[in-house]
Amino acid sequence: MIFGFVTAMVICLAAGGPLIRRLQLAGARQTVSVDAPETHRTKQGTPTMGGLLILLGIALPVLAESLLRPEYRAALPLLWLTLAFGLIGFVDDFLITTRGKNLGLKARQKLTLQFLFAIIFVFWLREHATEITSRIGFANLAEVDLGGWYYFLAVFFIVGMSNAINLTDGLDGLVGGIAGIIALAIGAALLPLVAYSGFIAVFAGAVAGGCIGFLWYNGHPARVFMGDTGSLAIGAALAGMAIMGKTEASFQLFAVVPWIEMFSVIIQVAVFKVRARRRGLDFARSHRVFKRTPLHHHFEEIGWKETTVVLRFWLVTVLAIGITFLLSGWK
Repeated sequence: MIFGFVTAMVICLAAGGPLIRRLQLAGARQTVSVDAPETHRTKQGTPTMGGLLILLGIALPVLAESLLRPEYRAALPLLWLTLAFGLIGFVDDFLITTRGKNLGLKARQKLTLQFLFAIIFVFWLREHATEITSRIGFANLAEVDLGGWYYFLAVFFIVGMSNAINLTDGLDGLVGGIAGIIALAIGAALLPLVAYSGFIAVFAGAVAGGCIGFLWYNGHPARVFMGDTGSLAIGAALAGMAIMGKTEASFQLFAVVPWIEMFSVIIQVAVFKVRARRRGLDFARSHRVFKRTPLHHHFEEIGWKETTVVLRFWLVTVLAIGITFLLSGWK
């Protein structure tokens, strides 16, 4: 885990400057959404697609370790899942930057590709990763065997977390910090050895190191954004690690911030549509549940500084992980 963390972080720190310059020359610049707060207008034109840096930081140490330890190669589909989701994000980011407006892949196109890659990964789990069972549990408190439903839910878990992280990625350093903390927590939770624990420890360390190294350039004020290239891949990586490490139940508490961010959007849209249908558009617009979604924008609208929102969301993640370990009796 230390090897993965340090190697990925060093790669990101070393390659960050050159990559940012190349992205600038290539015209890969952020197009700020019209739905973003007014204070975000200053971010217009910031280089994006910096998620390539994180993917490089993850891939190199993981591949190097798999060369040194042949037994790890059986778990490489977790890396392929991450890179596949990164590819979806890359295509989306590329289309947005070339068109000069927030029009990348259509939502149904992204979801179709996400489900396709998630299904392939879960099918591999079912057919080849025989050590991965359909049982889920929270420490020694409760355990249930979901049978075939486990694999069905695993697909939605991967796609859901990928999109939850994507929605969370709206403030400088927010996703980098949260994902890095969660990845370290997954690695720590694997200390009681499970199948593929060695590989996942290296992978978790690399994800955390890549995210922390990226923060050097993405902290406020950000010099580069990860874009969908990074956020979609990170979400899939975290979910994949949780599945292979059999920490699915604990992970739901680890990822409390991304889940809340995603459901804030779902609630906002659902309530708006109901009110618009019953009371009209004007009423719906003036009676929103949140001032703006995802949730981090709501707190900006009520006066919190961007850095304050980021720090407090990091702290909520740390507290959620600490409470989870306490409840599970982890030592």
